[in-house]
Amino acid sequence: MKSVRKALREGELDKDTYDRLVCADCEKPLKTENDPDQIKTVRICPDCDVEWKEIR
Repeated sequence: MKSVRKALREGELDKDTYDRLVCADCEKPLKTENDPDQIKTVRICPDCDVEWKEIR
């Protein structure tokens, strides 16, 4: 699982006009999965089911 920052640099993710993370392939906004016991947030594309981690 790659980090959100690395995916942004490599062009796998983009940001829309409202600074929301968007999958570059599907152009859909990412869903968020928060686990209160973890220090990371998992961002998931709803169409292609690829996951990225983001440190809170």
